[in-house]
Amino acid sequence: MIKIEGGNYMKLLVPVDNSTISMNVVKQAIIIAKAENLSMKLIAFISQHDSRVYTRNENLWRQVDGSIITGRSPRITNDESIEIIRAHAMRFLDTIVADFDFNDIPVEKEVLVGEPYDKILETVEKEKPDLIVMSNRRFYKIKNLFFGSIVSKLIHKAPCPVLVVSANS
Repeated sequence: MIKIEGGNYMKLLVPVDNSTISMNVVKQAIIIAKAENLSMKLIAFISQHDSRVYTRNENLWRQVDGSIITGRSPRITNDESIEIIRAHAMRFLDTIVADFDFNDIPVEKEVLVGEPYDKILETVEKEKPDLIVMSNRRFYKIKNLFFGSIVSKLIHKAPCPVLVVSANS
C-alpha cells in the first residue's frame, strides 16, 4: 500500500459530470486506484450558468402553473437553486459510488460551485492530489476555440500529472 507522510493515502482527483465519458473516466480511475492502492476524490460542479438557468426555468414554470398568481409557491432564489442542484449532484456522486466497484478504495465526494477549471485548480492547491484523471471531452465548444479546453489549461497549470482518458475509450 502506498502511503505518504502522516499515513495518508496517495490520492486521485476525478472530476465528473453526468456523461458516459465521465463514467469511463471513473472506470479507469478505479483500475489505477486498485492497482496502486490509492484513495480517490470525486468532484462535480455547479456553474453560475447552471444555477441561473435552473432558477429561470423554475420561476417560468411557476408562472405557467399559476402558483405565482395564487401565491401558493414563492419564487425560487439563486441560492435555493444552488442547494437543489447541489443535492442532485451529491445524489449523482452517491450513485457512482454505489454502482461501481470501489471495494477497498477510500472515496471522498464533493460538489463545488463555480467554473470547473477554477475549482479543479483550487482543489489541487488545497488537497495536493498525486494525479488528476479526467476526460478530454469539451464542455463548452465555442468558448474552447477562444480560451482553450479545461484539460489543456490544467496540463499546463496543475502541479501534478493529468491523465487524460480519451472520449473514445
